[in-house]
Amino acid sequence: MAAIAVHKFAQCITCHAWSPDLSMVAFCPNSTEVHIYKLLQDKWEKVHVLQKHDQIVSGIDWSASSNRIVTASHDRNSYVWNLEGSEWVPTLVILRLNRAALCVQWSPKENKFAVGSGAKTVCVCYYEQENNWWVSKLIRKRHDSSVTGVAWHPNNIFLATTSTDGKCRVFSTFIKGVDTKDSRTGPTSDSKFGEQIVQLDLSFSWAFGVKWSPSGNTLAYVGHNSMIYFVDDVGPSPLAQNVAFRDLPLRDVLFVSERMAIGVGFDCSPMVFAADDRGIWSFIRFLGERKVTSSGSTYGSQFSEAFGKLYGGQTKHGVSNDAVEPSRSRGGIHENCINCILPLRRPDISTTTRFSTSGLDGKVVIWDLENQADLSDYL
Repeated sequence: MAAIAVHKFAQCITCHAWSPDLSMVAFCPNSTEVHIYKLLQDKWEKVHVLQKHDQIVSGIDWSASSNRIVTASHDRNSYVWNLEGSEWVPTLVILRLNRAALCVQWSPKENKFAVGSGAKTVCVCYYEQENNWWVSKLIRKRHDSSVTGVAWHPNNIFLATTSTDGKCRVFSTFIKGVDTKDSRTGPTSDSKFGEQIVQLDLSFSWAFGVKWSPSGNTLAYVGHNSMIYFVDDVGPSPLAQNVAFRDLPLRDVLFVSERMAIGVGFDCSPMVFAADDRGIWSFIRFLGERKVTSSGSTYGSQFSEAFGKLYGGQTKHGVSNDAVEPSRSRGGIHENCINCILPLRRPDISTTTRFSTSGLDGKVVIWDLENQADLSDYL
């Protein structure tokens, strides 16, 4: 079993984030608050409650070097929390949004963070010392719907976004006075703030959960049509692949190495995707799924099973549904949709064998790939 720890913190968890030393975890229990738990004598205890938002907190990120927490909420606000003594003190963020903030992430250098919103805009925020607040520059008129995911390239300049308009886009976020010119490399080194580097029209449904590989050479995002997309050479001439699977759609994805990614979503079990020596991506297997007596079912049997349930256990021809091969059992460790996946690694290490997931069942699960022999070649 790849799951090494299971913690039931709440009835439902919207999102979570880990402290730099992994001794504390912050999460939103599907409310206006952020709860911080600390591991004390082999037991998790609540040590802080962050109370400032008026609606559900939709995004949390905990910076690895500066030990700051940024939160985003449906109340259209975001706050940066600094630990002063024993209290977390919020700092105002000027977002200028008229719709909910949906996601947030610190940049690699932690001098900026990005907020995706339901206002079809992305706010790139940076600190103003003289006013002691965080101000934002907006990427407007680029998205046709809500921005569901943001992901920073390792160069601290490029920002990838996903949206419910089905598209994945990459923008330049160079801000004069915040970023240095030597951080801009490659053919798009002269790009200005908000300039679109590439737009990927691979999905015909909502897009979620965008991530970069550790080197920044590969971009991955998921679609609500049970597909995951991998893009190499992001730029004027990208190389794209899509992997379709018969199970429920994903909500988020994480690269654990250059050749392996973990997808999580409505199927309640993490899905492993890997690239072979030719760079062709494919689905490998589930992690931590329940043992089932039958092999995987076909599309026909899944349809027949659903049809039979709809009509009280009888199919169209009056045959009992009991004779139909059942579909794969949903879930395993998690009992509801997994909506967040995070690496458990230090920033200076490019690969990781441990990661955590949280979901609508209120659990935070820690997974370890170290003893998975069939996956070791991809790490």
